[in-house]
Amino acid sequence: MAVAVKEKPKEKVWTYEDYLRLEDDKRYEVINGRLVEMPAPSFEHQGIVADILTRIYLFVKENARGEVYPSPVDVILSETVVVQPDIVFISNENLRNIKRGRLFGSPDLVVEIVSPGSYKRDRYEKFNLYEKHGIREYWIVLPGEKVIEVWCLKKGKYVLHSVAVEKGEVKSCVLKGFKLRVEEVLK
Repeated sequence: MAVAVKEKPKEKVWTYEDYLRLEDDKRYEVINGRLVEMPAPSFEHQGIVADILTRIYLFVKENARGEVYPSPVDVILSETVVVQPDIVFISNENLRNIKRGRLFGSPDLVVEIVSPGSYKRDRYEKFNLYEKHGIREYWIVLPGEKVIEVWCLKKGKYVLHSVAVEKGEVKSCVLKGFKLRVEEVLK
């Protein structure tokens, strides 16, 4: 007697259009066609975002380099990838990619503040996504370890450009001349 094999139902592949149709006030990202709910960030997380954002914002404005935005802003990297990095820098050359209040394409620099629940997603999934979609610079901020890593795209692959642990400074490759002391933002 033959045994019927039940096929596992395929999970829905989420697209940008599906994402737009969501009718609740929760925060989501679409990672390779998978809808991911994002919890509300902690006060500590938002304080770090504010400190880093302020420093980048002042540098960018003083040097007329483009625009800097905090999350939540939608960055549409493809039909099945919609992310909301904690901080997004868009150079003057790429500002034309902002349409209908969203960025369609890659920003020049993104910052992710890693929380215990986002470690795998930020360290691996988003690292690979940002690299694949040509985001020129990716900052990974690890508050618990008091570490900031700056990864820069070289020949299509991320290379560790700058890192600081507990003390010292990191330098941007995209924002030439911008430096940030770790102990000023990760207390």
